Amino acid sequence: MKSHYQVLIIGGGTAGIMVAAQLKRKEKNLSVGIIEPSPDHWYQAAYTLVGAGTYDYNKTRRDTASLIPKGVDWIRDYATSIDPNSHSVLTQNTGTLQYDYLVVAPGLVMDYDAMPGLTEALKTEVVCSNYTDPQKTWKVLQEFKGGNALFTQPSTPIKCGGAPQKILYLADDYFRKSGVRSRTNMIYATPGTVIFGTKEFADTLMQVVNRKEIILKLFYNPVKIDSTNRIIYFEYKKDAAFLPEERIHETMGSDQLIQMPYDMLHLAPPQAAPEFIRKSELSIPEGAGKGWIDVDPETLEHKRFPNVYALGDVASLPTAKTGAAVRKQAPVVVDHIIQSLHGKKSKAAYNGYSSCPLVTGYGKMLLAEFKYGNVRDSDPLLSKFVDTTKEQWSMWLLKKYALPYLYWNQMMKGKM
Repeated sequence: MKSHYQVLIIGGGTAGIMVAAQLKRKEKNLSVGIIEPSPDHWYQAAYTLVGAGTYDYNKTRRDTASLIPKGVDWIRDYATSIDPNSHSVLTQNTGTLQYDYLVVAPGLVMDYDAMPGLTEALKTEVVCSNYTDPQKTWKVLQEFKGGNALFTQPSTPIKCGGAPQKILYLADDYFRKSGVRSRTNMIYATPGTVIFGTKEFADTLMQVVNRKEIILKLFYNPVKIDSTNRIIYFEYKKDAAFLPEERIHETMGSDQLIQMPYDMLHLAPPQAAPEFIRKSELSIPEGAGKGWIDVDPETLEHKRFPNVYALGDVASLPTAKTGAAVRKQAPVVVDHIIQSLHGKKSKAAYNGYSSCPLVTGYGKMLLAEFKYGNVRDSDPLLSKFVDTTKEQWSMWLLKKYALPYLYWNQMMKGKM
């Protein structure tokens, strides 16, 4: 194993593997190392389908070793700190590694401690999360007998911001099939001010919400859970009087927190950058982006250390944290590094593209594609044949069959 690399990558997830594969396709002799401790690589985009009983969980995993590009060193270790001034990364067991260029893509972590009671709640039989255990979500759906079925998400940035409502729509379909929907309150509570940030897709999603008779609660920020009594507490973020809804038995406590009972609860845990990132000089020290890596939104180059790049979930970018975003970010990072190696300046720029395959039921999906500013950015060729703002069977097939194939056989091999 080398102690110095031309390009050192932290993270062997979607972003790290894509960058490594594309670099080696362009510069065969480039010395590249990936720091990644896990032997498992997960296709997390399918977790929504696993949680709804329509995708095999085992098909979401592959050996990390099988995905490391040829000629790239896999450093099976944990990065523990970064010193951008000395161009070095300290690892748990391997020691210090030097780099000419650093690509930081370790993903994010679940911050369970940020919501009191969450850790205990996830151990109960009626609380689940596709983010942590989609197989349990499917079990909870199958065992649900009626009452308040509550779906929520935190105010922190999260990966795949649409995921909490995708499982909501699929659960609604499943409860209709299992016969419990007539005695169920389907509730979606979100800190957001709208159902979705891009209007063209939000309009369709509101039609779905109304058709499915889902109780939509905007401005609801979950802050703690009492799993013994099956109550979740929300801060009400709207500058207006709170009006409780009797049918779901919500109340306002003396602490000015909304108390809502649940019979099943699905939530996205609060999420954060890994601790070694939060403590590094690369992160934003204060403000809205605190803890995330401080990069230029177009070049993905660090704002203070020009030989450092970050992409994927850990980068502070005003767009959704998705695999689709990584697919557009990776070529930008790669081009900037390659051009810099040859003494040139890259013109490649990332426009904030991300997409969210919003599953609205079994066999139904709309493909929300957008860029910085929540501006719709649908593929012009695809849009000629399919209205991606509407629910489509063809988009469901894309989600269930085409995207997993493209992920393993194209994205992970640096071909797209």
